[in-house]
Amino acid sequence: MTTAARHEGPGSRREAPDARAARRPGGRNGGRPPGEARGIGWLYVLPALLVYGGFLLWPLVRGAQFSLYHWDGLGTATWAGVSNYTSTWSDPALRGAFGHLLVLVVFYSVLPCCIAFVLVGAMSRTKIRGLAFFRTVLFLPQVIAMVAVAVAWRWVYSADGPVNTVLGGLHALGLPDWRRGWLGDFTFALPAVGVVGTWVGIGLALVLFLAGVQKIPRELYEAARIDGAGPVREFIAVTLPALRRELAVALTLTTIMAIRNFDLIYMATEGGPGNATKVPAYEVYNRTFNTGEVGLGCAIGVTLAVLAFAVTAGIGRLVEGRDA
Repeated sequence: MTTAARHEGPGSRREAPDARAARRPGGRNGGRPPGEARGIGWLYVLPALLVYGGFLLWPLVRGAQFSLYHWDGLGTATWAGVSNYTSTWSDPALRGAFGHLLVLVVFYSVLPCCIAFVLVGAMSRTKIRGLAFFRTVLFLPQVIAMVAVAVAWRWVYSADGPVNTVLGGLHALGLPDWRRGWLGDFTFALPAVGVVGTWVGIGLALVLFLAGVQKIPRELYEAARIDGAGPVREFIAVTLPALRRELAVALTLTTIMAIRNFDLIYMATEGGPGNATKVPAYEVYNRTFNTGEVGLGCAIGVTLAVLAFAVTAGIGRLVEGRDA
């Protein structure tokens, strides 16, 4: 009997390399059950891929194609090249619309996140009774159709609405008369629309931040208080670093909401007075259906899509870079 035979017992017969590879979880079959087709996973996601491709990718491709032509939607299209894209930045009205978008990003994204951080910082130091009720009330604007929100806020800003009624009462007490037609004022129409976006976005940011705060160990807060940290120092040292991912999600969602803001503008002001509240998403509709500039409208839409992708990738890259 050879040495190799003596070391091999009755149950120690060596397996073939192919058999061992097949039995390993990450082996040749990738952990699949025996006999299962390799591409079976694609069948599970195929319906979603078809819907995604048919209702998102294909319209995006067609829009990019139309953006390269001068076309009124009815007649014969003529080749335009990139002239529609250059018009997006050379047209003063369109430049103003993108400038209005930057203002709305502050109202839709920056202010809601800042206010939600203040509320979360206060809630992390004190126990509030009925927190679930307040959280539901603040999140309620997220589930209301934006058309209904626009109609409600048009009444709030109307001449006999709550805002002017309160300001009229303050004027009766001797304060200056600040009443005005808010949505018809060239100076205050855009900030008035922005306030609506702030009201809508606070609930989303607050719910995200509250979910993040619940995973922070209480020992960190206790250690910070033992070290003599006040509310501001405790928030900067403990709460803010732990909510970095939630902040990235909130900034991404609210910024995209500002970029695609159309229904609120359309229902509240229709871009007026003049061009005071026109934003790129409204200009996509206006140039396509009102002025017959389908190619230019598609160019604005493609530009907005690229901008949304850039914002999402930039915020994600910033968070991943800091985690590295």
